[in-house]
Amino acid sequence: MSYTDKTYVIFDGDKDIWAYAYMKGWKNNSRIDFDFDDAHDIKPLTYNASNEYYIKGRLKERMRLTNQVIVIVGESTKYLYKYVRWEIELAQELNLPIIVVNLNNTRSIDFNCPAILKKKNAIHISFNLKIIKYSLDNFPSFYNYRMDKTKKDDYNWNADIYNNLEI
Repeated sequence: MSYTDKTYVIFDGDKDIWAYAYMKGWKNNSRIDFDFDDAHDIKPLTYNASNEYYIKGRLKERMRLTNQVIVIVGESTKYLYKYVRWEIELAQELNLPIIVVNLNNTRSIDFNCPAILKKKNAIHISFNLKIIKYSLDNFPSFYNYRMDKTKKDDYNWNADIYNNLEI
């Protein structure tokens, strides 16, 4: 379940941090049924960390202890190469299930999605608490099943899943 598995969240720290803050807010709100074990809490970076090798080393340590990854995709995510792309490449190298969350509410692969995530056995969903929770709870096992079958296409939940979640 999502609340017991470490989840690493990748996002544009300048433009899309608000979405990550929403997820943390949902997690901290006792009236909302949403929880995840945030991998960003592992080995926090110091505020004065500016050395790229130091930062990448810490991020790599976090991701090695992670069970799944969320990539928040905003309007400029596909243009980010320094850390966002490196984090995505590392997640793929570590064979982690990747949940792509589109901030423009697209429920499938979106034009803002970085090319590196296309055709890579990732699920593409809209930014919504219920579908994010459902994906954290269900996609990792589905991902492992698909890897066993060597199927590596993009995936999205069908409309019935969204309807059942009343989205």
